[in-house]
Formats: sequence, C-alpha cells, structure tokens
Amino acid sequence: MEIFHRESLNDKTFLVTGGAGFIGSHIAEYLLKNGAAKVRVLDNMVNGFESNLAILKQYPAFEFIHGDIRNFEECNTACAGIHYLSHQAALGSVPRSIKEPLYFNEVNVGGFANILKAAADNGIRQTVYASSSSVYGDEPTLPKKEERTGRCLSPYAATKKTNELYAQVFADNYNMRIIGFRYFNIFGPRQDPDGAYAAVIPLFVKGILKKLPVYINGDGEQTRDFTFIDNAVQVNIKGMLTQNETALNKVYNVAVGENFSVNYLYCACREYLGSDHEAIHREPRAGDIRDSLADISSAEKLLDYHPGKNFDEGLRETIAYFKHLYL
Repeated sequence: MEIFHRESLNDKTFLVTGGAGFIGSHIAEYLLKNGAAKVRVLDNMVNGFESNLAILKQYPAFEFIHGDIRNFEECNTACAGIHYLSHQAALGSVPRSIKEPLYFNEVNVGGFANILKAAADNGIRQTVYASSSSVYGDEPTLPKKEERTGRCLSPYAATKKTNELYAQVFADNYNMRIIGFRYFNIFGPRQDPDGAYAAVIPLFVKGILKKLPVYINGDGEQTRDFTFIDNAVQVNIKGMLTQNETALNKVYNVAVGENFSVNYLYCACREYLGSDHEAIHREPRAGDIRDSLADISSAEKLLDYHPGKNFDEGLRETIAYFKHLYL
C-alpha cells in the first residue's frame, strides 16, 4: 500500500471504531504498519471478525476494547488519551434497514451522537466519520456533487444524512474539527461474503467459485462507482491529519469518478475466474439508487485525495484474495 501521510505517526494516538470490520481493519492496519504510537479499536463484534483482529494483534501498539457505541461510557473510555478518531462503526445495509429501522437508528444515530460527545469531552483533535452515497437519494443528476442531495430512499440513508447534521452541529457548538466521507461502494479483501446482506463483489466471487446461485437485482444495468478499499484508507488518513483549515467541517465524496453496471461487474468477475457460471435476475431491491457516479473534485482539491487504484486493478486484487480463501 502507498504512503498517505508525510509526518511521523509515532507520537500520535488513534481510535478506530468498527476496527474489526472491513473498512475499519484496513485503516487500523495502515496506522499500525506506519508506526502509530497507539491504535485502539472499539468494536462489539456484530460485524467484526476475529480474523481481522488477529492481523492487528501482531503489532505492539494495538489495543482492543470490546464495546458498543450505543453505550456512552464505553465510548468515553475508548476516547480517553486519543488524538485522532476514525468512526467506522455502523450498520450498513439498505434492505436490512427497511426491515429494522429502529435498530439502525439506535446504532447509526444514537451511537454516532455518543461517539461525538465522547470525542468532545476528551478533546480529540480531529474526527472523521463514514457517511454514504445513499444520502443522494432520488437526486437524479450525475455526477453526484456534495451540495446537491435528494430525498432519502431508506432508513439507512436517513441515518447517514442525520450523521452529517449531527457532525455540523457538534462542530459548531463544541469547536470540533470533523470531516465526513460519503463512501461509494467500497470493496476489497476482507469484505464479508456471507450473511443475508453481503456486499455484491464478494457474493459474486464466492458464487462463481463455488458454483452457487448468483442473483442480480433487476436488469443489472444499474451503475455504481465501485471504489477499492485503499482509496477509503487514503482519505481517512488524510482527513484525520489534514492541517488545511478550509477542508474541515465538510463532507466529501469518496470514489474513483467512474461507474460500471452490475452486469459488467459480473462479466468481469466471470472472466477473471475463467468461468461461464450464469447469474439469475430477480426483482429490483427496494430503496436502491439506480445510478451512481461521484464528482471527487472537492476531496482532490481540499484533502489531496487521489484514487490510487481503479476498478479493474482493485477487482483483480479482490478476486485473488477470495480465490485464495476458497480454493
């Protein structure tokens, strides 16, 4: 992985909430590999994996707190003595949020308010957090620009929009330095291929490799700005450490600025795996956005964010990871 910071990390302490999960574990690993004085993870292990913790436990600077962001005292304990915070802990499925809206509100909104208050009370220097491209809702214009959002299409999207409102209010009232990231379909190694709400790329790869039924929602021509995990790590590191005052207390698109259809994605997976395994089309999913493409010029200009790996490079690396896992 590339180096995304200039200054030494050996006098800096970090908290990554949700650090046993997909995105959080990659952020924590980057910080540990690059000599951070301390990297603490807070995770309740609902979406976290022991295998991810095992990677992090190799480093002496790693600390783990088994705790829940819904518990303010646990958030407060986790924030003690921390300089920088990357908040990745959340529930993240559109269809599941339609089935369980109260649970999503409890974790994504209540938990976020807890972690912001704990960060304020403990004097954390800079906070970054995961928002989502889902906040664009029914706004039809492409590419998506940060200042132009539509009506939310799911409880999940509403929780992420609420996070952005809370971040602005906390920045204004508690003199905090906060940056939000609207992730566009982050993918890569360690993404969960199992469970009812698994992400599409690991689900496709697993289905092709194991010759299981693979489903495409709707006609498959819906498009997404698929974004490799290294790009999410880059923007989190740069966001936590930026000294550019103009960059603070804003929300940014995190993507590549290219979009591909789900059908194209499936064909690419099949081609890389040398398979002729056919997919089955089914009804479109409620709450899904039809097309997604990000304008990343704001992050490029203010955070010096530059996607290092495009869709094709990232997909090859991801497929190689899952191939090794399953074969």
